[in-house]
Amino acid sequence: MSAATRAERIVAAARGWIGTPYLHQASLKGVGCDCLGLLRGVYREVCGADPEQPPAYSADWAEASRREAMAEAALRHLTPITPDAFDAGDVVLFRWRPALPAKHCGIATGRDAMVHAHDGACVAETPIGLWRRRLAFAFRFPALAPPASQE
Repeated sequence: MSAATRAERIVAAARGWIGTPYLHQASLKGVGCDCLGLLRGVYREVCGADPEQPPAYSADWAEASRREAMAEAALRHLTPITPDAFDAGDVVLFRWRPALPAKHCGIATGRDAMVHAHDGACVAETPIGLWRRRLAFAFRFPALAPPASQE
């Protein structure tokens, strides 16, 4: 599968979640998800299965733990790339503040936009714009599962 086809497939899967309401810890397209739930749902769609079940987490998990838990999990299942090298189909992780662990993620639809979920809004495709200064990590999806047949 070419890199362009791979990226198109990931971006299409992410855009399929647009309009899903925000719901903390959920990961059901059209029903509810948070940013991690969006990433998990797209991963399931393009890679075939959830690689692990995340533990229950509070809204302030990053502030409470001070661990890079999201980045650590991403390292177990995705390929790290330098943050400035992300492109369409890549996963981007952001810090809310410089001293805090990364706790927000999105899926890049290009160099200047991403699909993401955040509290108080439905999943949307938005400009990366001001998020860029908060970019902490970037990752690439592993090999993709074959597309589901269209019978």
